[in-house]
Amino acid sequence: MGRVLVLGSLNVDLVTHVDRHPQPGETVLGEGLERLAGGKGANQAVAAAAAGAEVLMLGAVGDDDAGRAYVDRLRGLGIATEGVAVLPDQPTGTALIVVDEAGENTIVVAAGANGQVGDEALGLVEAAGPGDVLLVQLEIPLATVSRACTIAALRGVRVVVNAAPYAALPADVLPLADPVVVNEHEARLLAESSGLPSSLLVTFGADGVDWNGLRASAVSVPPAEVVDTTGAGDAFCGALAAGLAMGQGHEEALGGALSAGAAAVRHPGAQPDARL
Repeated sequence: MGRVLVLGSLNVDLVTHVDRHPQPGETVLGEGLERLAGGKGANQAVAAAAAGAEVLMLGAVGDDDAGRAYVDRLRGLGIATEGVAVLPDQPTGTALIVVDEAGENTIVVAAGANGQVGDEALGLVEAAGPGDVLLVQLEIPLATVSRACTIAALRGVRVVVNAAPYAALPADVLPLADPVVVNEHEARLLAESSGLPSSLLVTFGADGVDWNGLRASAVSVPPAEVVDTTGAGDAFCGALAAGLAMGQGHEEALGGALSAGAAAVRHPGAQPDARL
């Protein structure tokens, strides 16, 4: 069984709840303020570990209370953190999240230390090998993502790219991924670009997923049980990478990923029990 190397962001999520999202220029009152563990990279690492994979987190935090608490949290969940750099001159990344009464969210991210992820993480990618899976997203510098994908592919590591938040990757990087994972909105942006992934997995929310023509139905969640959609896509990606690293075929890996995504909307925050 291979490992999952997750190269990506670690954020502190500051979350408040509103009846409805404001219109441009409008102020609405939020209820409560929580400090939760988030960041697409760490969310996916936690999901991969929960799915049973051996996980190595690659990223960066600031040398501050939030960063230290986050590294301790990951270690407590059994995730290896030697690839998480602690940067004395940067704050830990922060995401400002507003959740409405239907569980839909808006998110603004201040990158902080995530914007400095680079050589230290790439060195650990160079130590990976066949059987391992590299899972990346796009909340860290695209140059680091691109270099990591190239290194991993040369070493026989399976590359999974979650192209979110959407940004145009170099045309020679996308074909390295098996698969590129996008939602419907990201899929449209990808189609408008010059990128042509050879393996494309599109998620359609309640309508399931399509992976190069392999369709799988979503796991139904009653509306009354939807608490927070934050992190559902990350749970899907982390569980998918875990399944692939554990040698599962596409159908089995998709089944586990869909179940993880459905479970994620039933709890507040992007990770289970995510208070920092």
